Amino acid sequence: MTHLRKMMLEELQRRNYAETTIDCYLHAVEDFSRHFNCSPDRLGPRHIREYQAALFQKRKFSPNTVAQRLAALRFFYVKTLKKAWSITETPYPKVPGLSLVMRVSERSERCVQVFWTCFSTLVPKLALSGRYRSESIMEYVP
Repeated sequence: MTHLRKMMLEELQRRNYAETTIDCYLHAVEDFSRHFNCSPDRLGPRHIREYQAALFQKRKFSPNTVAQRLAALRFFYVKTLKKAWSITETPYPKVPGLSLVMRVSERSERCVQVFWTCFSTLVPKLALSGRYRSESIMEYVP
């Protein structure tokens, strides 16, 4: 185990990262180093940009995978080596969010349906019974 790998492992463990995250981060830095056949502490932002482009173009990685690799490199440079990291020089990739928007809108629609069902059931009960709202709500269980 190299000195830098040991330093990074100690930082990750000290911050109580999950074992899977530790393995992923160590692998990402190792792959970055192997890509340029050089120690990662000798590489800079220009190399990170080249590596990011290679992950997209040559290796056809998804935006989430590239973002994960960038997070590992950011941790290595900022927390392990105590170097500055510029988000403007190495931006995280844009991740398509259409499916998230659809899930949110579907969930919102379902919440409105549940609310309307509860509302349309409870209001007539409250009006006719003369009881407190909380007593009527306890009675209704969907």
